[in-house]
Amino acid sequence: MSVPHGPTPAPVAEPHAQEPGSDKRDGHLSVCTKVCYGIGGVPNQVASSASAFYLQLFLLDVAQIPAAQVSLALFGGKVSGAVADPVAGFFINKSRRTGSGRLMPWALGCMPLIALAYFFLWFLPPFTSLRGLWYTSFYCLFQALATFFQVPYTALTMILTPSPRERDSATAYRMTMEMAGTLLGATVHGLIVSSAHGSQRCEDAVHPRSTVVSPDVACLYCIAAAVVALTYPVCGSLLCLGVKEQPDASAPDSGQGLSFFTGLAMTSRHPPYLSLVVSFLFISAAVQVEQSYLVLFCTHASKLQDHVQNLVLTILVSAVLSTPLWEWVLQRFGKRTSAFGICVMVPFSILLAAVPSAPVAYVVAFVSGVSIAVSLLLPWSMLPDVVDDFQLQHRHGPGVETIFYSSYVFFTKLSGAGALGISTLSLEFAGYEAGACQQAEEVVVTLKVLIGAVPTCMIIIGLCILLVGPTPKMPCQDTSFQLSLRRRTSYSLA
Repeated sequence: MSVPHGPTPAPVAEPHAQEPGSDKRDGHLSVCTKVCYGIGGVPNQVASSASAFYLQLFLLDVAQIPAAQVSLALFGGKVSGAVADPVAGFFINKSRRTGSGRLMPWALGCMPLIALAYFFLWFLPPFTSLRGLWYTSFYCLFQALATFFQVPYTALTMILTPSPRERDSATAYRMTMEMAGTLLGATVHGLIVSSAHGSQRCEDAVHPRSTVVSPDVACLYCIAAAVVALTYPVCGSLLCLGVKEQPDASAPDSGQGLSFFTGLAMTSRHPPYLSLVVSFLFISAAVQVEQSYLVLFCTHASKLQDHVQNLVLTILVSAVLSTPLWEWVLQRFGKRTSAFGICVMVPFSILLAAVPSAPVAYVVAFVSGVSIAVSLLLPWSMLPDVVDDFQLQHRHGPGVETIFYSSYVFFTKLSGAGALGISTLSLEFAGYEAGACQQAEEVVVTLKVLIGAVPTCMIIIGLCILLVGPTPKMPCQDTSFQLSLRRRTSYSLA
C-alpha cells in the first residue's frame, strides 16, 4: 500500500457557481460525487500497492538484478515521482482551459502512458546486462507519469466544497476507495504470481541455488501487469463522468499567485506545517519500508512464504475496514488523539521479527493494517487545517495551497526514496544472493532489522515531533473572508 497523494488545490469557481453534487447553502456534497471522486484514486493505488509489495521481490529473484541496482532503481523512481509533483503543477498552471476543463485532459492523456510504463515495468527483457537500466527507466517513468495523473485528480479536493467537514468527508471517501484499490491490486497481483514464490518451488528444484528463471514465471508477471494496467482507463472514465469541472469565473480577478520559490520560503517558516511535514517524513517512510520488506521477510527470513498472499490480504482488509472508523475518531476525539493509533503497530512489528510464526504474523498483519489506515488518512485531514491557519495569518496574500501540497508530497516521497534506497543497499552489503532459495544468516538478520527496528524508530520519532509541534488554528466563520480565500486560490508554481 503506497502512501496516497494529497490534494493539490486548484482554481475554484465563484461562490455563486454551484459545484456538481453540492448544496449551494452549506457546501454539502452528494454521495454520488464523493464516490466518483474516490474512484478516481483507485488506479494509482492498484498499481502502487502491487509494486509496493512485490516489485522488490520481482527485481531481486525474477529479474535477478543485483541488490545495489535494485536500490538505485527504487531510489530513482521515488525521486522522479517527487520531482514530477511541482513540475506537474507548473505545467497545469500554464495550460489553457478546454471544453472539458483544465484538469481532466491531463488525467485522460496520462492514463494510456501510465498503463504502458507499468506493463513494461514487469516485463522480462531477453537481455541481461542492461536489465538494471531497463527497470530503472520504466520505474522512473511510471512514477513521474503517475504523479502527472494524481496531481490534477487530487486538485479537486479543495474546490469540491468550502466546508472543512465536507472536505474531510470527501477525503475519507477517497481514502476508502483508494484502500479498496490497494486491496484489489495486491490481491489480484498476488493471486496471479503466487505459484512463482511458494515453498514448493524450492523443494522441487534440482539445484536450489539455480538462477534460471522459468518462462512461466515471467508470463505470470506480465499477465498480472496487464490486468492492473486496465484499471486506469476504466476508473478514469468514471471519474470524468461523475465529477465535472466548473468554469474558473474568478480567474480574471484572482491576480498573480506567488512564485513557487517565494511561496515555499513563506510556507517553510510556518510552524504547524513544518511539524506536520517533518513528522510524516518519518512515519510515511516507516510505512513504505514495512510494506516493501514484508514479502522478502516472509520468503527469506522465516518459513511464511506460503502465507504471503493471506498476510498481505489481511493487512489491506484491515486497513480498508478501519478507515471509516478512523474518520469517526478524527471527528469525535480530534486529529492529534488519533495519531496514537499509528504507534499500535510498533510492539507487534518487533514481535514478528523476534517470533516469526504464522499466528503471530496474522495478528501483526491485522494490527498493521489498522495503524497504516490512520497513518494515511491523518496527514490529508490535517493539511487543510494547516492551509487555513496560514491563510488566517496572511489574509492579503494570494493562495498558496498548491505550494503546501506539492512541497509536502515532494518531501515525503523523497524520504521514502532515501529509506528504501538505503535499506535495499544494506541487503547488498549483507550478501543477498538473487534467486537463491536460502540466504546467508547476515541477510536474515538484516531483514529482521528492516521489518522491526527500522519502522519502530521512525514511527516513534515522527509521533514525538507531531505531538509536540504547534496546533493550527481553525478559521473563523467570517463569510466574506471564506469567500475571499476561495477567490484567491490559484495554481501558480511559476
